[in-house]
Order: sequence, then C-alpha cells, then structure tokens
Amino acid sequence: MDWPGWAHPSAVSALGRAGLRRPWSHQAEAAELAHGGRHVVLATGTASGKSLGYQLPVLTALLEDPKATALYLAPTKALGADQLRFVTGLGLDGVRAAPFDGDTGLAERDWARTHARWVFSNPDMLHRTLLPRHARWGHFLRRLRYVVLDECHAYRGVFGSHVALLLRRLRRLCARYGSAPTFVLASATVSRPEESASRLTGVDVTAVTEDGSPRGARTVALWEPPLLDELRGENGAPVRRSAGAEAGRMLADLVVEGARTLAFVRSRRGAELTAQRAARALAEIDPSLAERVSAYRAGFLPEERRALEAALDSGELLGVASTNALELGIDVIGLDAVLVAGFPGTRASFWQQGGRAGRAGREALVVLVARDDPLDTYLVHHPDALLGRPVEGCVLDPTNPYVLAPQLACAAAESPVTEAEVASESALFGGERARAVLDSLVADGVLRRRPAGWFWPRPSERPAAEVDIRGSGAGQVVVVEADTGRMLGTVDGGTAPATLHPGAVYLHRGVSFVVDELNLTDGLALVHAEEPDWTTSARSVVDVAVVDAPPVEAPPAGGVTVRLGDVTVTSQVVSYLRRRPSGEVIETVPLDLPAQTLHTRAVWYTIEESLLADAGLEPARVPGALHAAEHAAIGLLPLFAVCDRWDIGGMSTALHPDTGMPTVFVHDGHPGGAGFAERGYHDVVPWLTATRDAIAGCECPAGCPSCVQSPKCGNGNTPLDKAGAVIVLDIVLAAL
Repeated sequence: MDWPGWAHPSAVSALGRAGLRRPWSHQAEAAELAHGGRHVVLATGTASGKSLGYQLPVLTALLEDPKATALYLAPTKALGADQLRFVTGLGLDGVRAAPFDGDTGLAERDWARTHARWVFSNPDMLHRTLLPRHARWGHFLRRLRYVVLDECHAYRGVFGSHVALLLRRLRRLCARYGSAPTFVLASATVSRPEESASRLTGVDVTAVTEDGSPRGARTVALWEPPLLDELRGENGAPVRRSAGAEAGRMLADLVVEGARTLAFVRSRRGAELTAQRAARALAEIDPSLAERVSAYRAGFLPEERRALEAALDSGELLGVASTNALELGIDVIGLDAVLVAGFPGTRASFWQQGGRAGRAGREALVVLVARDDPLDTYLVHHPDALLGRPVEGCVLDPTNPYVLAPQLACAAAESPVTEAEVASESALFGGERARAVLDSLVADGVLRRRPAGWFWPRPSERPAAEVDIRGSGAGQVVVVEADTGRMLGTVDGGTAPATLHPGAVYLHRGVSFVVDELNLTDGLALVHAEEPDWTTSARSVVDVAVVDAPPVEAPPAGGVTVRLGDVTVTSQVVSYLRRRPSGEVIETVPLDLPAQTLHTRAVWYTIEESLLADAGLEPARVPGALHAAEHAAIGLLPLFAVCDRWDIGGMSTALHPDTGMPTVFVHDGHPGGAGFAERGYHDVVPWLTATRDAIAGCECPAGCPSCVQSPKCGNGNTPLDKAGAVIVLDIVLAAL
C-alpha cells in the first residue's frame, strides 16, 4: 500500500532509507486508526512488521508538534533496547528518543526526564519511578500523545493484572495533567485481541488482525526423544532423553551446517546446560565453532546481555540457547531454525518463539522437542491440539484483591482516589470490589478516608517500592559469590527455597556453584564455585485449606462435586536429593527452612468413597490414584488456560478435613489467583478428558514423566497409581 497522506515526509524518507519502501495493509490500517485517535491493537504473526503500525503515527506526531511526547513500554529490556536502536538509527532531528529502564544510569535518566520526547521504558520503571515521581514528569505527561504497548500478550496472569492497574494509574495522572493519550498495542496472534487489550488498558480498543505481510515457508516438526533403555527413573519408571539434551545435540548439528539457530529452553539452568552440551559437542569437531554458541537468559548482568544481543544480531554467534527472555526480545533477522525444548505453556508462545525463524521471509525450520511431560507427550501424539487449534486469549484479572490492594495504595500515594473512580464496575478501578479493598486498607491503617476520597497518610514514603509486579510477592533473592562479592544474578523469592537452598547446585553461564547460605529475610544467597558430579532436587510438603467457596445448591452429580473457591496453600521445603547424572539418588539431606503461605484460588473435585469402591479401587490404592490424576491434570491445564505448569500447583488426599471426601485440588501459584483455576473450572470436562486420554495413551506400564510423574512433586512421585488415575477420571467424567 502507499504511504498515507498524513504521514510526515521526513518520517517516510527515513523509514525508506531503513528499507521500508511502503507499508503492508495491516500496518497502514493500524497506523490510520491510531492517527485518528482510536485505541488500536495490531495482532498479527511474528515478523509481520507490527512496529511500523505505531512508529509511523508516533513519529509523525513528534515531527509535526515539537511539544508532543510518546511513551513506549515493553515487557523485556532487550525488546525495548532493540526498538530504541531502530528509532535512533533513523536520524530524525527533534525526536529525541531515550531509554529509561533499570540499566539506564542516573545521568541518562535525568536527561530522559528533562529532554526526551519518546521514552522507551517498561512497566517496572513506570511503576517504581515515573508514576510515583509524576510531578517531576509533569511536562512529559501533559503533552503525552501516544502510549505504545509492545508484545502486550505477555501481560497475563498476576503480572498482567498489575500492568492493567498500572495503566489505569497512568491514565488518571494524564487526565490530571490534561492529556488523553492514544494507546497502540502490538501483540502476537491471540484469541479475541480486542477483549484482551480492552481489559488490559481499560479503554475500548479496535483490533487489526488481517496479516498482509509475505510469509516464507516454515516446516514444523514435533520430536519425541527416545527412551534410554539403560536408565530407570523414580520408582523404576522409564526415562527419555531430556529435551534439553536433544536440543543441545540438534543445536550443535545445525551450527555445523552453518544454520543460525535459536533454542528456547524452559529454565535458566536448562539454557545453560543446552548451550554447554552444544559447545562441548562442537569442540570435538571444530573448536572455533564452540565459541559461537552461548546461553542467554534473564538474571544476566546488563553488560552481559548487551554484548550477547550484539553478537547474535551481527551473526558472530551462530547458536544461542535462551529462556523466553528472547521470545519477546530483539528483532533477530535471518534465523534459519528455532528449537523449542519443551512446550512453552501456550500455543501463542509456541508460535511467537517459532516465528523467530525465517524472519526475512526465508524458509525456516521449527522443531518442538517434547519434554518427558504429560502435556508435551499429548501434543506430540495429538498434533491437531497444537497445529489445528486457534491460539488462546490472555487471562488477567484487574479485580484480584491481592493486586488491587497494593495498586490502590500506590494510586492514592500519587493522587487521592476519588469516589468517581470506584463508583461503578465501569469506573477506572471498578466498583464494589475496589471499594471493599479500599475499606480494608482504611481499616488496616494503610489509607485514610476523607470526604474527597482515600488518601495516602505518609507523604515521605512511596508504597510502589514495596510492590513486586512480576514476582510471587516475595521479592528477589540476589545470588552472590561469597569469596569475591561478585553478583551473579537474581531468583524470584517464591522459588528461592526450592532452587537456592543450602547445598543446591546453581549454574551461571556454564559455571557451577553450590549454595552455602540462603537468607530470605535479606534476599541474599551466598555461593561458591564448585563442579560437583551430582545434581540437586528439593522435596517439600504441601497443605491446602479451603477458605471460601460458593455453596452447593444441588446434590452432587453422580456423587462428584466440582468447586471453585479461595484456599490457603502452605508449603515448606524439608529436604533435597543429591543425584548422580544417571538419576541415581546418592542421599537425602534434611533442611530447616521456613514455611511459605499462599492465599490463592483453586478448582477441586470430590468423589464419594462408595464410587471408588464400586469401581474396584481398594482403599490402599486411592491415595496413589488421586495423586497420579492430580499430577496429570496439572500437566494438561496449560492446554486450556494461558499458563505454565510452574504457574499452578496441586494437592490430593483420600480424606480432606474441609470436604470430608477424597479430593483433588489444582490451585493458582500466585497470591489472589491469576485466573488459571477459574479457566480449569469452566473447561473441566475437556480438561479432564484430555488428562484421562494422556494417561491411558501412555505406553509405560506403571507411570512415568510422560503421564503421571511430575518434576515438581515434593513427595518424590510416591505414591502413584497410573491405572487407578484412569479409574478416578472415568468416574468424574461419567458423573459430569
């Protein structure tokens, strides 16, 4: 399509010099809507040039009005830095684009606040710095024309709920300073993008979804690693070669062929190990190739990330093993292949990761390497569940009281919350839920009620500094090498007891460290360098208590009840196993760590004991049957909810004190819930049907990681009864 008539000639010329000769249809449509003042979400495939949809109207506004400003927000620093590099490279006088993130020095931050007209930042800086110090940013907010939200599908769950309220805080301050910016959102292909974008921003958003860009051919392969006949895992279960090991082997093979390859691995440790395996294999063929492979993950120091991003962009690196830090990261051009080591939790993330290949319109290869996991195994054997279904919608809940409370406190500290802002469900912060949260904050002495609204009573304090919008609410734990004082990285406080307990093995850039001390109060873990010939895995105990659930209005259907409600989950890491690489357990080491309490949402089902007995399930088998059904249900829920296995947890028991019956719980792993359990509740029949099929279709005789064993089980995957789990699920599905 031709450039729109309103586009500033200088912007058109600069974009042309950058290789953008004319916009594709979806870019022109989104730019037209944004220029006309309509809030818009551009939801097309990876490598479809979504950036131009917001760059054109923003650059035109900045060039036409020398006082106008714009704000760009990205979920990752790498993505923001990459977009800033492009805009700066256009060389347009007067645009004055500048970074404002955690890697920006104090002098550069002051310059951005005082002089920049297009600020490239992220939700964290908006939350902790810009909004709490809005008086210092008054001139910027007063002239704010556009707010760009890049890769907005990443804002889901608790993080997305925080960002949704963060944007409402931004909108109310803009209104106070006299501006009403247009929101322009870019997203991977998601279900009902206009609904997700509207829920995120709180304004009506128009969606552009017809992709007009040319696409190169892409071959998608689903690969299940072979069984290792010489090894047996927990309780004698068969073991497959790990997805990380397979990805490392494939990465090495592709690098040898000269293919620029990105391998996405689920964990930080996994990314390190995959890069390490590939480099070791390449060193035996050509030592110079081993130097062209690296890991990339969150937790690296800023200078390490920037150097790796530049090397990948230039082609100096041929192979990179990354966590999803690069799923939304830099615009890597010319990749030949993407390896996805383990299903990333959602179809949207899979296509986002796979879309990094063939980004210049070239043919490309995408390989999903299945983990030894119920969901991955199910997808490999039921490819239509991945390739034949639409991508998911985003799940977020701005009315979650555990998110609302800290965000309303932050809002009140910025400007008193008024009655109009909570007057109805359509008001800025919603209606009755927000009012109830405000009343509880007043009762706790956090806020004060006055005729004009709700006030923050301690002007010298900023509540934003205490609110973690990304993590579990437990903050971050800093990993420090004890001998040198060198900071290695950070780990979320909620997972620290399981990953940084004393004696745990911690990997950083291919180097092994062993944890000496974990101080959760100070958020500090001390480690020393060591190359042990063993690995560690934590063991924990979990208890779930029902706090509140809607009453059952009718007798259970066929002796089975499915409920959704509030629960309290108490967990404690009590020991860890030291294992040899073969999986052999060397010893169990007890630990003395504090218990952690989580108030969240859960879905659970109960079964009358007589039904189990009538189906031939003896009392001694019931705990193992329920436990196996719980594990598989957790593994399959990400197929229906936009979540990851590690975002949820569960518990099963043959007699729960709150239900009085055999019960299986699956709960959200975030304070207040993230909407995952609710999605499971509403999709309970297809969810449990897929769970039952995954167990029954597995070839193992008595249960394995592909069906009922879980890598995060705190009980060492005992007891488990695979056949009993099928009986349990048959009973539940027959009743439902």
